[in-house]
Amino acid sequence: MESSSTDSPHLLLLHEDDNVLVLVQPLRAGDDYTLDGKTYRSALDLGIGHKIARRAIQTGEKVLKYGVPIGSAFTSIRAGDHVHLHNLKSDYLPTYTLDKDHKYAAPSH
Repeated sequence: MESSSTDSPHLLLLHEDDNVLVLVQPLRAGDDYTLDGKTYRSALDLGIGHKIARRAIQTGEKVLKYGVPIGSAFTSIRAGDHVHLHNLKSDYLPTYTLDKDHKYAAPSH
């Protein structure tokens, strides 16, 4: 089992087996947060409920939230990175994203 700690009031570990933490407070671009003694800076505005990698997650590895898999990483994800549709796909349902014209499109990965 991985051990990690956060001094950030922004992040919550839902289950000890999870490899993501969940935002319980919004992060704004430029905000800092701490995970395992390392400080990260958010590149984006992120709302409550978004996920941050608790540790490095390899391509193809299951992403665990609530202690259960919610999908697989389709690219390597570094510790502290935002985990969302740009690097995670559902293993159960097609994952759709908005294209540049704000229309839903299936990913090409």
